[in-house]
Amino acid sequence: MVQTEPAPAWWETAICIAMIFMLTGALIGPVFAPQQQETPILRLIWLPAYAVTIGLLLYRIDRMWRAWPGAIGVVMLIALCFASKYWSIDYHTTSRRVIALAMSGVFALYLGAVFRGEHLPRLLMLSSLIMAVGSLIMVFAFPAIGVHHDVNAGLWRGLWYEKNQMGAVMVIGATAAAACLASGDERRLLPAISFALSSLLVLATQSKTSLLCLMLGVGVVGGFWALRKGGAAFAVVAIWSAVVLAGAGLYIWETHSVEVLEALGKDPSLTGRTDIWASLMRRVAERPWTGYGYGAFWGRIGESPPADWVRKETGWIVPSAHNGWIDLLVQLGWPGAILVGGQLALVFVVTLFRSAGSGLREGWWALGFLAAFFVLSLSESILLTHQSLPFVLFMAVMTRAFLPSSTAEAVPLAPKPRRAYQTGPRIAAQSLNGQLRRPPFPVR
Repeated sequence: MVQTEPAPAWWETAICIAMIFMLTGALIGPVFAPQQQETPILRLIWLPAYAVTIGLLLYRIDRMWRAWPGAIGVVMLIALCFASKYWSIDYHTTSRRVIALAMSGVFALYLGAVFRGEHLPRLLMLSSLIMAVGSLIMVFAFPAIGVHHDVNAGLWRGLWYEKNQMGAVMVIGATAAAACLASGDERRLLPAISFALSSLLVLATQSKTSLLCLMLGVGVVGGFWALRKGGAAFAVVAIWSAVVLAGAGLYIWETHSVEVLEALGKDPSLTGRTDIWASLMRRVAERPWTGYGYGAFWGRIGESPPADWVRKETGWIVPSAHNGWIDLLVQLGWPGAILVGGQLALVFVVTLFRSAGSGLREGWWALGFLAAFFVLSLSESILLTHQSLPFVLFMAVMTRAFLPSSTAEAVPLAPKPRRAYQTGPRIAAQSLNGQLRRPPFPVR
């Protein structure tokens, strides 16, 4: 028998689903900022969300104080971003986005402290199911929003600006749904539907990165589930096979990367990404230890000289680095990349060691998410981003990883000892359906 954490109230779940919806940028961005620009109305929309976040923090203050180890990690990230405004090329943008990052950090701490165990993956599963249904409605009822019409014409983008955004969100949903199916929770209908719809939408985007993240996230969840079911012998064979396959894959990539990319339908420049990365690394070399300030590098044309230079060198209006680690370097320099990388490695190791106690209950969701998150960070700028679901979930996983054992993991209840002998008066033979039977234990 396993002692589980009490589920949050239904209204908390509803509020968190709405917050997750906003953090993905679903529908709000395409409707209020179709050119992907930052507008005053988007800032106003977030003000009530900030108020709700503070309210949730105060309501659950009894649990929030237990999350102090994770809060230290979040504060370290925010402090570095805050300090960067003093050397930022855009002081006001950095200051504004640090506030947004701080509020995202508060919400992440709340998720990690309150939605413990199986409750967080189930929350994500329900959220992704709602967004998947909404995306299907947009694709078939409002194709002007739900389907690409210029670049990537015909590919689905659902509630978002582009297909890669929908792919990333659906990967998170599919991994959470797989974890719900792998956990001990008997409610399997909604997770199965959510997993099927999320996987379908990932395939509809034709995003190779999202497909790889889907295979990795779901594969990690399924792998740990199979290891538990298969016993020790199966575990040894599975781990050995995984190491061999990983080594073979690394060798093939090192020796035939061009052929692999062409087989996946990608050109060797990764759709121009390598040119962007080369140009950005030249900008990093100019400010290796400070960067250009948190959130300040990718300003509009004419407002950020280093970004304008990158756009001039690549020949197109580059919106981001398309690589989370290089984006960290241009914003915060090597200290930012080292801090985030160190936290990611530490959180993964701690989560792996604690999976023996909490893995079964949550279906090994945290490990699957971290694996997909890392791969996604190599192709998309998702690290240390304000108002972004993937990094909010990373901070929530960090919070859960360092919670005290009594609140973070399942605690097996000791079985009641069976009494071998009945004390007291002698027990007479008992009647069952008119028949005499012996007592179920020796009598004296």
